[in-house]
Amino acid sequence: MGELPLRLAVIGDELAAGAGDPKGLGWVGRVAARTHAKPAPMVLTLAVPGEPSSGLAARWDEETARRFSPDADNRLIVALGRADLDAGLSLARSRLNLANILDVAESRHVPTFVVGPPPGRAEDGAQLTELSNAYNDVATRRQVPYVEMCSPLAMHEQWLGDLAAGDGMLPGQAGYGMMAWLVLHTGWHEWLGLPDDAA
Repeated sequence: MGELPLRLAVIGDELAAGAGDPKGLGWVGRVAARTHAKPAPMVLTLAVPGEPSSGLAARWDEETARRFSPDADNRLIVALGRADLDAGLSLARSRLNLANILDVAESRHVPTFVVGPPPGRAEDGAQLTELSNAYNDVATRRQVPYVEMCSPLAMHEQWLGDLAAGDGMLPGQAGYGMMAWLVLHTGWHEWLGLPDDAA
């Protein structure tokens, strides 16, 4: 690990903010608690509920620029939600929005990590899987780590039970714990240059 302290900006929707978690941690708080850098990383969550990728692409650069520091190891976590489906965005537009974020971040020399959307309503399953696969392809082509949430969670009993216990869209304590586990076990520590002690 370098000498500079970590400064992590997480851009996303209500899932990035941990909405629905009675502990108030969400997956971001749980991952931060398991990220043992010295000094402790500064984690800044920049969430807009219900925001599709077009809104995210339009605001992220200015918002993170105000929070990044030349005296820090600045990094970007793109936490993608499900709102593109409700917004009626085409798959091509969703891909382009993520590509633009990643390309600008690379031009700014900001390392980026992408977290895909988790499953929600059963009727959205096929579309959401297609969207997640498209995001995964965009990230992989740019050699950016991508956390696939749809496949591992779509049929997971605990995940489905957690959604059903709430409003059917937001996970609770158990669901956010599963999301955090997936992030921690999909190259998180390697991306940060830290020893992997998440097991």
